[in-house]
Amino acid sequence: MSIATCRVDTMDEQDKFALLTQVIEEYERKPSNLIQVLHYAQSIFGFVGADVQRVIAQKMDLPLAKITGVLTFYSFFSTAPRGRHIISVCLGTACFIRGGQPILDHLKEILGIDVGETTEDQRFSLEIRRCIGACGMGPSLIIDEQVFKRLNVSGIEQILDEFE
Repeated sequence: MSIATCRVDTMDEQDKFALLTQVIEEYERKPSNLIQVLHYAQSIFGFVGADVQRVIAQKMDLPLAKITGVLTFYSFFSTAPRGRHIISVCLGTACFIRGGQPILDHLKEILGIDVGETTEDQRFSLEIRRCIGACGMGPSLIIDEQVFKRLNVSGIEQILDEFE
């Protein structure tokens, strides 16, 4: 099974762990490749949970604390299940001044979750970012890789409907 062409959404847990082992072997079990292995692990499982961390630590001959330390240091890793769509609200200075906080508050209200949480249906996860590089067009947010600019509270539901 090729890493580049696999469909992890159709795999069972055993096959996912076999693929993770293949990734670790392709990265030669080198500690210097840990971040790349963690990226692949998150792509395979959707997050890097405790079981996955233990397997990586064992197969790469690294302390579990090292794995956990890297995961918690970098914000792009998640150790808990995340939604199918990640909503990142910009709260950098420009977006905050232009109304980013009301956008975030409205999202929290309609989704029924707080920052760092996932909706019960696993559809959305909510997070904040300090800057997404759209300062002149704020407030802004990103859903998955799509940037939405010049937002107002009244248009949020329509945006979310695009991600059914």
